[in-house]
Amino acid sequence: MSAFSEIPVGEWVAIGRYRFTEGEILDFASLFDPQPFHLDAERARESLLGGLCASGWHTAAAFMRLNVDWQRAEGERLRAVGRPVPVFGPSPGVTDLRWLRPVRPGDTLVYRQRVAAKRASASRPGWGVLSTEVEAVQHGGSAHTEPVFTMRASVLVRTD
Repeated sequence: MSAFSEIPVGEWVAIGRYRFTEGEILDFASLFDPQPFHLDAERARESLLGGLCASGWHTAAAFMRLNVDWQRAEGERLRAVGRPVPVFGPSPGVTDLRWLRPVRPGDTLVYRQRVAAKRASASRPGWGVLSTEVEAVQHGGSAHTEPVFTMRASVLVRTD
């Protein structure tokens, strides 16, 4: 049995949480997304977003960090119980990136993902394609139960 065939479809998996600090928001924005609402609290209050907030790319980058860490830990867990470990290849891309509300300094997002579908690759023998859904929800209190970040992605995985 291959690791690919054992990957479940439809099950949400929590991959971790990330707390956005003001310093990290400012550092990320100064390097990658220098918009006033990511760099200057006073100018941000006057903006459409109403206050300092993380770059959407920062929320996506936090997902990628957590996803890599989760994949490593899951690989170790599978190895420890004698199960096959998926071999991930490149991603053909992401779609439907959505930043649904601002992420403020001090906010903690809880990230999760699920495999929505999987299939053999038509163009790459020995590889399959996972289609995934990702979401992040603000942690804490019942007022923030709606996702603040979502996306769909695909990734190649060895099938043999």
